[in-house]
Amino acid sequence: MSMHMEGAWLTTTGKRRAKPKFASAEAKRRAEELSTAWEDLKKTYERPLPTRVVPMRKYSLSIPAHRTTAHIPSKADTGGIAARAPDKVYTGTKVKGIGTMHKSNAVPVFSDEEAVEISTMRRG
Repeated sequence: MSMHMEGAWLTTTGKRRAKPKFASAEAKRRAEELSTAWEDLKKTYERPLPTRVVPMRKYSLSIPAHRTTAHIPSKADTGGIAARAPDKVYTGTKVKGIGTMHKSNAVPVFSDEEAVEISTMRRG
């Protein structure tokens, strides 16, 4: 999508919030107290980081000794398993041609009347 089609929520300017305006010095002091109290409360509920990290177990990708796959031959040719489908070519006589409507929209033309309608559609 183009930038001019996006809504007002997508902006590249004005990401900062405006500074809060307080009615009085008392209101500002009270807001700062609540803010620090909130920060202290959040710290009490923070989870401690794990002290010991256990590494993942390494898995072996080798074939176990009790299993052997030597009897299965490898396939050398990787060319595919199916034959190519024949190309699709129109061999009929019903379609007289291809007309262009709106914004390069290709439309099949079956009769002369349709060709005239398509050609006069925008001017009609």
